[in-house]
Amino acid sequence: MIKNPYLNAFMALGYIAGIILIVNKTSSIAANTPDTILAPVTMLSLFVLSAAIMGILFVYEPLRLFLENQKQQALSFLLKTVGTFACFVLILAVLLFYTSVI
Repeated sequence: MIKNPYLNAFMALGYIAGIILIVNKTSSIAANTPDTILAPVTMLSLFVLSAAIMGILFVYEPLRLFLENQKQQALSFLLKTVGTFACFVLILAVLLFYTSVI
């Protein structure tokens, strides 16, 4: 497992970007298909998979450290991961704002 909080945050961003790219590329194909139960099942399955992947990227290492009684390191790792991801989100929000204004 990766023990770098900054890399974990970057991998979370990469996973999200990858999913969005796939959804964007396949949305035109899905628009021409009849409505079935497959679309909602697929989207809910993707949501569950994403929650599991984000849980691994954000929680696994801090929880492991916490259970090994390294509480300070666990909190530091979690805060670094979440803080780095929050910076990515802030940068994306600023880019979104400026591209929508221009």
